[in-house]
Amino acid sequence: MNQEMLRTHPRKPFFDLDQLTACLAACTECADTCTICADACLSEEKVQMLTKCIRFDLDCADICSTTARVLSRQTEPNAQLMLMQLESCATACRLCADECQSHAEMHRHCRVCAESCRNCEQRCRDLISSMPGITGRK
Repeated sequence: MNQEMLRTHPRKPFFDLDQLTACLAACTECADTCTICADACLSEEKVQMLTKCIRFDLDCADICSTTARVLSRQTEPNAQLMLMQLESCATACRLCADECQSHAEMHRHCRVCAESCRNCEQRCRDLISSMPGITGRK
């Protein structure tokens, strides 16, 4: 749906349309997955051992949601702001994935969340690499 909607926009997309829609989908999925993981962590018996994980989940969810909203706006985008938002999202996803991975053996929801975060991080890095004038930056 996002790709069809972006095609109808009177402005040419700032990013490659396929990469942009892949990143938008990954950000949205990651935000949802992190929110669900935080909730699942709250239901675990030893929730106090998951405090850091919950915090990363919630922060990552908010950053991913914001990134998707910023990226979906095609009118007069600011390249520096887009770059900073994508870098922030990739960093949040990496940190959240690392934390969730440390609980993955005991909590399946953390394993699923780590995978979603790593996918979103990669989609953000792919989009950064495709930015005009930013090629090769990671």
